[in-house]
Amino acid sequence: MQVVRTPVLGRAGIDARLPPPHLRGMARESVVTPRPPCRLYLITPPAIPDLAAFAGELEAALAAGDVAALQIRLKPADDAAILAAVEALAPVARARGVAVLLNDRPDLARRSGCDGVHIGQSDASLAEARRILGAEAMIGVTCHDSRELAMDAAEAGADYVAFGAFYPTATKETAHRADPEILAIWQETIEIPCVAIGGITLANAAEIARAGADFVAVSAAVWSHPDGAAAAVRQFNRVLAEAA
Repeated sequence: MQVVRTPVLGRAGIDARLPPPHLRGMARESVVTPRPPCRLYLITPPAIPDLAAFAGELEAALAAGDVAALQIRLKPADDAAILAAVEALAPVARARGVAVLLNDRPDLARRSGCDGVHIGQSDASLAEARRILGAEAMIGVTCHDSRELAMDAAEAGADYVAFGAFYPTATKETAHRADPEILAIWQETIEIPCVAIGGITLANAAEIARAGADFVAVSAAVWSHPDGAAAAVRQFNRVLAEAA
């Protein structure tokens, strides 16, 4: 199936309004230019026992290099724990111009003032998330290893699509394994950005970036780095710059 997309400016589609400055790095401009370097997209650990300590670690990580977005993903967690995490971490991210996205829950994203939400195939629909969050929110959709799911999400107005897992990962259970070729095909045919997720480390990030990822989503490779999260961000920035 051949799909022709209009260029994206801000939110997916033909809306010509620019998103807020801290979100602009998450959307591809409408003018055709050389593809910018792949950027880092951080995902929190699934559990954060000490929010104050993690906020300090996050601050150091964001000060160490370029990060496009922070996805707050706590599982399992009740609403109170999720809201507390957003309250503690969102100001740290925004101080560095980093977009704050909440995993799965558009209702809590709106309630807590997040910049957007990342939804899976079994979560709230894209239409429902857009209804809850509004036209300016950033909404990303997990599409596993399926171009069809990704094209459907793009057509429905997603701001980005996420492919993966590309490699084995202990962060979450995965039932799908994407081939890096899907990133190259996406770059050649579709305008909205793509995020690569699942098992991405310093050893394989360059391959994924060169394949066509606009962003690499990383969790354990940053938070469990033996030299700390700040060192990991510096190293990821160097790897991604060299892969450009």
